[in-house]
Amino acid sequence: MRGGRDSAGSANGPTCEAAAVGYLDVAERSWPVLNRLMGVHTWLYRNSGGRIGEHVPFVRAPMLLLDHVGARSGVHRTAALLYVPDGDNVAIIASKGGYPQHPAWYHNVKANPETSAQIGTERRPVRAREATLEERERIWKRAVEVWPQYAAYQARTERQIPIIVLERRES
Repeated sequence: MRGGRDSAGSANGPTCEAAAVGYLDVAERSWPVLNRLMGVHTWLYRNSGGRIGEHVPFVRAPMLLLDHVGARSGVHRTAALLYVPDGDNVAIIASKGGYPQHPAWYHNVKANPETSAQIGTERRPVRAREATLEERERIWKRAVEVWPQYAAYQARTERQIPIIVLERRES
């Protein structure tokens, strides 16, 4: 609309803030469908013993299943997440697609760091911890190489997206 204001209040079109809110609205509405799809993926991954699910077509980064316990609820949950190998450890990125809040699994592993992950056919006990500054720089660079959307997610949010390192531990 010329010379006037659009629905976001800008004389020249939607603001970045309005675009981000629009993205979050679309993501919020699509979440029930995505959640079901991820549930099917998680079921296939777990029930195939990891033979199906670590590598997903059109996704360069591998996926793992992270078991975690609700920080408040105590409910056992599983999240399918992209991961970045880091020596004997793996790192997961708490991006939540650039949402303003951290994902629930992040709060859960902060409260209950001793957990387990399935990486392909291997189920391993792990200890979750936040990456050090040195690790973060190295891992973030590799994470963006395998999943470039992480950079867009970081640009979309004011929070620094955490990186969680899953260290192998004795059973």
